Amino acid sequence: MKRFLCLGLIIFAATGGTAAEKKIVFLAGAPSHPPREHEHRAGCLLLQACLANVRGVTSVVYSNGWPEDAQSAFADAAAIIIYCDGGRGHPFLQGERLQVVGELMKKGVGLACLHYAVEPTREKGQKEFLDWIGGCFEVHWSVNPHWDADFKSLPRHPITRGVKPFKLRDEWYFHMRFREGMQGVTPILSAVPPPETMNRPDGPHSGNPAVREAVQRGDLQHVAWAFERPDGGRGFGFTGGHFHDNWANDDFRKLVLNAILWVAKVDVPRRGVQSVVTPEMLNANLDPKPPRNR
Repeated sequence: MKRFLCLGLIIFAATGGTAAEKKIVFLAGAPSHPPREHEHRAGCLLLQACLANVRGVTSVVYSNGWPEDAQSAFADAAAIIIYCDGGRGHPFLQGERLQVVGELMKKGVGLACLHYAVEPTREKGQKEFLDWIGGCFEVHWSVNPHWDADFKSLPRHPITRGVKPFKLRDEWYFHMRFREGMQGVTPILSAVPPPETMNRPDGPHSGNPAVREAVQRGDLQHVAWAFERPDGGRGFGFTGGHFHDNWANDDFRKLVLNAILWVAKVDVPRRGVQSVVTPEMLNANLDPKPPRNR
């Protein structure tokens, strides 16, 4: 019996032991914005490539925001990573998809929302996003300027392993709506926006009296955060990711890769996820888009 059992273990190891791998599902939104901005598909495929050598995980990328066969796509998923446009066109807000995602959340599936994907609407999705990832973009409250965020220090958390403080220009959304009292929410990236972020008139995404007062006070703004749900599931919100070429920044990229493992409940390596991105990788899989108007 012992010889049979050992032989079985050898056969299992030889086949790769795939049954133990955590499945990560990337949902890449439809083409949007000028070239090298909101490159959802290229960004997801790049992140997938960076995770290819991480032991214990497997991943799949679905384009256009939602898989044709959702039941099959989400079967045995450990985490969903969505990178897409938000607002009323958010893939989660179409039809009965909020309920589909909600059932997955009840099972403990992790969820990470990247860039515009953190924005539902107040009428549909905001309550769920606060329950699933702990925070979201709220129109007439949050804002979306382009600015150089200087992350001078990072908290001690698995998501920040191996990540050094960095400064980077992106469309960092801030003045986000979080759960009452930040319950269960851990800020991961925080910076003080400069006064010029308020150089636009008030509008649903550009400014409002509350955010202007916060910037004038010099309040620290959280632009990435981790969330531990009461049921044991995990969420991550990340407001960067507007500019595709920012994935070449090692610290920016490592933080997101670490977060993907964390929401999937995979141990994050002591020095974080190691990866290299080449110019060829950045130029691969870009959506066909008309050139930017000059």
